Amino acid sequence: MKAVIALGANIGNPKEQMDLAVALLREATEVTAVSSYYSTKPVGGPEQPDFLNAVCLLESELPALDLLSLLHGIEKSLGRERTEKWGPRTIDLDLIQYGSLLSKADELELPHPRAHERRFVLEPWHEIEPDAVLLTQGKISDLLAQLS
Repeated sequence: MKAVIALGANIGNPKEQMDLAVALLREATEVTAVSSYYSTKPVGGPEQPDFLNAVCLLESELPALDLLSLLHGIEKSLGRERTEKWGPRTIDLDLIQYGSLLSKADELELPHPRAHERRFVLEPWHEIEPDAVLLTQGKISDLLAQLS
């Protein structure tokens, strides 16, 4: 099943951490595409450095919660500490969409509830999959146009 993963980092060496995260994803899944890296201003939270963001597409047969656990394990292995909401981070891996799954569970909401508002998700995703559709929201290209 195709998964859309958003990556972000803004402390330590963001490019290196994102490269390592993609390498670890390649070990556990079939990564089919990785966007360019985009420098973006933080959204919300305390004053902090700019983020490096990207999106990757991968294929996996893992159940959704197991894929989420894999992402959290990679974050932890790269030094992520979940201390402050929207705070600085060594790495952030968000499951944006997983096949056609829809979920409102406390532990996993699919598609990601704020993806349609986030240029740092939509722009890199559009780069690698121009005709993509965010379930329940519409075409990525239309969502990007609405943010302009």
